[in-house]
Amino acid sequence: MRKSYDIVWAERAEKDLRDIVAYIAKDNPTQALKILNKIKKTTSGLFHHPTRGRIIPELKEQGILQYRELIIPPWRVMYRVSKPMVFVVSVIDSRRNLEDILLERLINL
Repeated sequence: MRKSYDIVWAERAEKDLRDIVAYIAKDNPTQALKILNKIKKTTSGLFHHPTRGRIIPELKEQGILQYRELIIPPWRVMYRVSKPMVFVVSVIDSRRNLEDILLERLINL
């Protein structure tokens, strides 16, 4: 029997996803819905396979190993596994610099 994990979306991750969908929906509502469904479907796979994502390389360089990510081009869905839960913490555009995004978010707390 496989273990299962609850998937919990942090408020920040939910906002990220809403912003992505809203931005795309301005020009193409159908595509926005497809992207929303793709991200939700992909992250739902963490229910049984929470460690399938890679450790975030930029954080790994700093010795921070508890955060993983799924790449759903062009987005990075970042999460942390804490039995029996998977916490989705952020959804960001992979074309942006991760360090800049994290710094901006820390400044705006």
